[in-house]
Amino acid sequence: MKIIKYTEIEPVVMNNESAKAVKGRVLIGKDDGANHFCMRVFSLGAGGFTPRHSHEWEHEIFVHAGSGKVFLGGEFQEVTAGTAIFVPGGEEHQLMNPCNEEFVFICLIPEGVPEL
Repeated sequence: MKIIKYTEIEPVVMNNESAKAVKGRVLIGKDDGANHFCMRVFSLGAGGFTPRHSHEWEHEIFVHAGSGKVFLGGEFQEVTAGTAIFVPGGEEHQLMNPCNEEFVFICLIPEGVPEL
């Protein structure tokens, strides 16, 4: 069993042409003995964004705090705390934070793919 606050985990910071003001943390993953899923949390600072990309696996996202936009189905849609998002395999997607407050979301991915 593992119980930890996500803010106690040192983040991986991504700040380049394809990802801006992104902090990623693996909450529960293979190092914890999780054999089927990986739970990650991402924080996007003001003006931050993840890369626009697609991959063969699905994943699930839950917006924990703040508000932002998600690119799915060829368009951006607004999302706020409490929103759940399903990203099917093969679908192009991206998250961005057009606001001044931090945008925090949890992302679940299946085993066998890069955790971060």
